[in-house]
Amino acid sequence: MKHPTNVADRVIGHVDKALRVLNGVSRSERKNPATDTPEADLTAQQKTEAGRLMRVNHCGEVCAQALYLGQGLTSRDRRVKASMEAAAREEIDHLAWCEERLYELDTKTSHLNPFFYALSFTGGAVSGLLGNRVNLGFVAATEEQVVKHLDEHIARLPETDERSRKILLQMKKDEDQHRTTALEHGGADFPRPVKSLMTTLSRIMTRTTYWI
Repeated sequence: MKHPTNVADRVIGHVDKALRVLNGVSRSERKNPATDTPEADLTAQQKTEAGRLMRVNHCGEVCAQALYLGQGLTSRDRRVKASMEAAAREEIDHLAWCEERLYELDTKTSHLNPFFYALSFTGGAVSGLLGNRVNLGFVAATEEQVVKHLDEHIARLPETDERSRKILLQMKKDEDQHRTTALEHGGADFPRPVKSLMTTLSRIMTRTTYWI
């Protein structure tokens, strides 16, 4: 039986992490991929478009933090917990890089971040309760969606915006590895109807946070 103090400590820890994610105080462990890339002379229209795309990706990283924290909270497998924690640390890097780029592009984060954080945390917590196969399968399917929309955003970025592109390319590489790792650890490869539903939900997130 878990001691009440330990449970309270875990809840407080998760609340603290949530506040850090939503308040934009993330710090990366790895070097920003765009550090050595000079800023391009973007037009106002190009800057706006790049900012909107990076806002969507920032919200995606907010969701990733919530997903992994939710899964880690309810998963009973220490190996899975460790895997989730490692992935979450890399996602913190992504979050910090996106925040830095949004600042450079004079763009704010999405007002919908708290809503999508809560939604993702709930989904992660539920999948964690359903066992490793579903839990890891959910990670794999989510990362598959992320890689697809990163490909779209890389193609849509202004041609000269190499700083944003470098960040998204590294994020894509990491997300694809997270997907592979989840499947290798026994995650289920979800059927097409489930993936289609996840695609629809992903589109709702990307289309709303592009504007709001």
